[in-house]
Amino acid sequence: MILNLLFPNRCLECSRIIGSGELVCGICIGQVLFTHHDFSRENLLKERCSLLFPVENAFALMQFEEESVSRKIVHQLKYGSREKTGKILAEWTAERIKFPEDKPDLMVSVPLHPKKLKERGYNQLHLFTETLSKKLDIPFDHQVIKRNFYRKAQAQKDKSHRAETENLFSLTQEISDSHVLLIDDVFTTGNTMSSVAWEILKAGNNKVSVLVMAVD
Repeated sequence: MILNLLFPNRCLECSRIIGSGELVCGICIGQVLFTHHDFSRENLLKERCSLLFPVENAFALMQFEEESVSRKIVHQLKYGSREKTGKILAEWTAERIKFPEDKPDLMVSVPLHPKKLKERGYNQLHLFTETLSKKLDIPFDHQVIKRNFYRKAQAQKDKSHRAETENLFSLTQEISDSHVLLIDDVFTTGNTMSSVAWEILKAGNNKVSVLVMAVD
C-alpha cells in the first residue's frame, strides 16, 4: 500500500497514474497498434511464416513499429523487469483471438538459454503463456523445446548472422499427431520461429500455428 503511494503505476506513454493491473491509461490505449488479425484467415503474419515453414494459422496481437506504444510495452516486458506485463498482454490476446474448430492441442513458447534466463531473471513468455493457457483452455509445456546455444538477442545482430539458426533448438521429448501453438514475443525475420517450428514438424505428424505479441 505504502509502495503504491510512493511509487504509483504510471502509463507507459504519458506517465499518468493508472491502476496496478494496467499498462497504459484509457486515452493512450487507443494508440496501441492492434493488428485485428483473424487467427483462422490469411493475414500478414501467416503470409510471412508460410515463406519459411508450413503453418496452419497465425495471430499477432500488435504491430511493432518504431516509437510506438506497442514497442514500449514489449520492451518493458523484455528489458524493464516487468514480468506482469505478460499477464496483461495475454488478457488482451484472449479478448481478441477466436479459434476455428481445430483448436491447438498444446502451447509451447520459444525458450531462453539457461544463461540468458539467469541474466534476465525470468522468461518473458512464461507468464504470458500460462495466463493464456488458462483463458483459452489449452495446455502448455515449457520443457518441450530447449535452446542449445547462448546467442545475442536478434535485435543486436545484423541480418547476415540472423540466419544462423541451424541446430539452435531441439526437442526434449517426443511430440506426434499434435497441433502445436508456438508462442514468441516479436516476429522479425522469422528465423528463430522457423527453427523451432521445423523441430516440431519433423518430429512426427504435427501441425504448427503461431502466436506472437507483436510483428515487426
